[in-house]
Amino acid sequence: MPEPVIQVENLRKTYRSGLLRRRRVDALQGVSLEIPPGHIYGLLGPNGAGKTTLIKILLGIVNRSGGTARVLGAAAGQLNARRRMGYLPENHRIPRHLNGNTALEYYGCLSGLTVREVRRRAPELLDRVGLKGREKDRVSGYSKGMQQRLGLAQAMLHQPNLIILDEPTDGVDPVGRKEIRDVLKELASEGTSIFLNSHLLQEIELICESVAILTNGSVRKKGSVKELTKAIGESPMLFRIATDRSTAEGCFEGVQVSRVENTIEGVLDVHAVIPEQTQVNVVIDRLRKQDISVVSMHRRDFTLEEAFLRIVGDSQDAEVTA
Repeated sequence: MPEPVIQVENLRKTYRSGLLRRRRVDALQGVSLEIPPGHIYGLLGPNGAGKTTLIKILLGIVNRSGGTARVLGAAAGQLNARRRMGYLPENHRIPRHLNGNTALEYYGCLSGLTVREVRRRAPELLDRVGLKGREKDRVSGYSKGMQQRLGLAQAMLHQPNLIILDEPTDGVDPVGRKEIRDVLKELASEGTSIFLNSHLLQEIELICESVAILTNGSVRKKGSVKELTKAIGESPMLFRIATDRSTAEGCFEGVQVSRVENTIEGVLDVHAVIPEQTQVNVVIDRLRKQDISVVSMHRRDFTLEEAFLRIVGDSQDAEVTA
């Protein structure tokens, strides 16, 4: 098996604060993750969960308090690993007097590239992120989305094996988000590993092969998106029926109905948790006896957002109980 690009075991980080540094903040409490090469891996969690601390340890910006963290086969923070990583931080600031070309020259030289190398790679990269034709415009005139695109280009410039992205589609319009997703998928297909932190759960769901959810400094759940959505329970059946609420009530007697909506005039959407097919058949028979038309019926999968809210909510409830 190929060596993981990120391997974290029982990682811990404690900050000390206050006048005499007596106040203890456990930002990470035994985090373990393993990310195979060529994967797009998503990191989720509420504010204060420890996501930024984890990223900073992987980048070598913050020292760990305990456990191990290896990146690209080396201890996190070692120079030979950092040279093979690309990074796009959240709320990054590109000097406003630069343009697209000179910004890449600036960041490329920081990564150890020559100006000649940067100028050779820049046109293709700027085209790839959708900035072709704007490479000579000053960054001061770039929108937030354009700055994100340029930030992604600089993270890709030195052809890294691993790219860590913190909110890469922040401020980007839907078309731009789709284009960035396509670029990341292309990179993954070429063997580049992507570690992605985002609050846009729909983006994570569309692009990530695996996801880890952090809460209170610990990994609450990890796995594929399908595994996480199935972990919160049986997905509901969605019945779209042509009737009113009072007539429909008796047809769903003994069934757990989670939601009833009037989405179209004269039509109800009934979300019901029915794990057994025999129970589904009983509901259909009741609807037919009432001469209620079943417009459509299908099992609705939970979204990643629903799974995230359930998992995070359960974690916070457990903390309160403890």
